[in-house]
Amino acid sequence: MTVLLLILKIAVLVVLAASLAEALVLSWRHAHRGGAAYDWKAAGVSVVDFLVREYPLRWLLPATAFYLGAMDWLWQHRLFTLPMDDWRGWTACFVGQEFCYYWYHRAAHRVRWFWCTHSIHHSSNQLNLSAAYRFGWTGRLTGTLAFFMLAPLLGMPPRVILLMLTLNLLYQFWIHATWIPRLGPLEWVLNTPSAHRVHHASNLEYLDGNYGGVLIVFDRLFGTYIRERAEVPCRYGLVTPVVGHNLLRIEFGPWIALWRDLRSARSLRAVWGHLFKPPGWRVQGPGETTEELRARAAVASPTAGSDHAVGLPLQTPMA
Repeated sequence: MTVLLLILKIAVLVVLAASLAEALVLSWRHAHRGGAAYDWKAAGVSVVDFLVREYPLRWLLPATAFYLGAMDWLWQHRLFTLPMDDWRGWTACFVGQEFCYYWYHRAAHRVRWFWCTHSIHHSSNQLNLSAAYRFGWTGRLTGTLAFFMLAPLLGMPPRVILLMLTLNLLYQFWIHATWIPRLGPLEWVLNTPSAHRVHHASNLEYLDGNYGGVLIVFDRLFGTYIRERAEVPCRYGLVTPVVGHNLLRIEFGPWIALWRDLRSARSLRAVWGHLFKPPGWRVQGPGETTEELRARAAVASPTAGSDHAVGLPLQTPMA
């Protein structure tokens, strides 16, 4: 455990150094071979997001303490006790954490309350290593750790689960890359750069898929796996792209849009829908959830599901 904690401390420097190295290489490639220019301003937004979240906000927003206390209480009233001096206990904790992360990540895309924070991670219009640590500043306030409460009840020590969650997020750093190809048989088991490119794509046919952390098996099990297709290049960012690099607009724009919708709500159903329905939900008239956009695409074009073909006005209140 001590060795793992030391690795995590060193990992912060490695992550920042690796993203800088990638930026320099991609900028050199653009200068000598053409292609899209590296967005240094977007990378700067990601760095500031990371530094503010990891240092001042870690101390100013102690909301995590509530969930840690709840996890400790559930651990004290656990149904089972896993043998943590045995590889089977650690394996169970790893799989249990991956299961909890899958459902958290799926909710982060399918429940607007959670999407208001998670959309910041998807706000960059380029996918690169710097986008990996753009998480948003409000995650500690939205209750994301609630999805991991099952783990201690089933005998998984809270500190081990949180450590594995941190390692999970660290693993995902390297899969935020466009230059790593598909990895053959590993695509069946692991969350790879190819699978994660799809997850970050805003193409209609790629939306709402590949929620896994280290593993992709739960996506395959629950029907949310989407394969990257050579004939459909990924378009990154939000469905309605963020224009500019205003850090405060990126961080708080989704919450301002939610507040406006809540102010205009005229019923409890509308309040509930704006908070907990998928992004794009509307009280009346056609909404812009993934399902509604795909249904309209299917009616509008025989090449159903291709937003390239039908030219839909793809918009979402989360941009």
